[in-house]
Amino acid sequence: MSAPDGSGGPSLSRRLGTFDAVVIGLGAMIGAGVFAAFGPAAAAAGAWLPAALAVAAVVAYCNATSSARLAARYPASGGTYVYGRERLGPFWGHLAGWSFVVGKSASCAAMALTVGAYLRPDHAHAVAVAAVLTLTAVNYVGVQKSALASRLVVAFVLLVLITVVVTGAGADRGAARDAVAPVGVAGVLQAAGLLFFAFAGYARIATLGEEVREPATTIPRAIPIALGVTVAVYLAVLLTLLHVLGAGGLAAATDPLARAVSAAGVPGLAPVVRAGAVAAAAGSLLALVLGVSRTTLAMARDGHLPKALAAVHPRFHVPHRAELAVGVVVAAVAAVVDLRSAIGFSSFGVLVYYAVANVSAWTLSAAEGRPPRLVPVTGVVGCLVLAATLPGASVLAGAAVVAAGGLSYVLRRR
Repeated sequence: MSAPDGSGGPSLSRRLGTFDAVVIGLGAMIGAGVFAAFGPAAAAAGAWLPAALAVAAVVAYCNATSSARLAARYPASGGTYVYGRERLGPFWGHLAGWSFVVGKSASCAAMALTVGAYLRPDHAHAVAVAAVLTLTAVNYVGVQKSALASRLVVAFVLLVLITVVVTGAGADRGAARDAVAPVGVAGVLQAAGLLFFAFAGYARIATLGEEVREPATTIPRAIPIALGVTVAVYLAVLLTLLHVLGAGGLAAATDPLARAVSAAGVPGLAPVVRAGAVAAAAGSLLALVLGVSRTTLAMARDGHLPKALAAVHPRFHVPHRAELAVGVVVAAVAAVVDLRSAIGFSSFGVLVYYAVANVSAWTLSAAEGRPPRLVPVTGVVGCLVLAATLPGASVLAGAAVVAAGGLSYVLRRR
């Protein structure tokens, strides 16, 4: 059977149903972000954090739906790098790929800092650098997470989150509940942009077009289910943290879930929560370094990044130069930035990436499976608004790096 992209290669087996697609989506979304993003977001929105979560979820749904329709049309690897190139032109494909690489590199740093915050809060940066270097070495020799390991990590993380919610339900209300005042609509939007980080991976379902049965109906059905379950879990955890720690305590914590069970009077559970956070963050970091290095490889092959990064190791069959380059950059970032800055910068790059995806989806015709017009419109407006309302330093740094990527394309073409 030929591949759907016309390459003549073998296609993947269509063996996944709706339930399988939902489980894969949950595994991609319910990860380390829930352990890290609520603190920085609380500093922006205070007790209005649930409203920010709702805004982030709506934008995530639009992005995932647009990506799903594009993935059905262009099943090749590369995501919005491919969609932007095919629908809008090479420049926009390059800009999407560049935004993905820089945004997800910052995500890697945030995941590493999450490992440090929960494992050794007093030496978070040193632990983060060690985690990046270790997992880069693991990827270098071609060792990847197995599907079973991924499911076990997700099950463990869900168990930890349920434990936090149940433990916090009977705790006294946090004294610092009103210590952080909401900053109006701007504060809610900024928090939504930061919480967007916690939904990382939601578009994984959109890439399953070649592996699910009846993808035209299965994928659109699985996306809202997976997002709905994730939002419900996140909302339960968020309300618990606000109840136990208060908005001020949540805003001040880099390891809020561990602090919550201790504040609830069950400090013996804190090591279990820390273990769950470390497992989730390490798993996410491993997958992120893998994904960023592969996108770097694709862009290097197309001439959008230095050709030297396209080298594949003759023994381990991995893009070793791309992986080393990504590892060095991420380690350097993790050594000097704080968690809030890493999350903000990551969100900026990823929001630009999905803005291109939504514009690309807008250009689809009805015969090509275009989503309802409201979806890409809401998606692109939401992405741009959330990106613009992120912390000022993240916006300036993100805009400068994205502009540098666009300039590099123009100079290379000339």
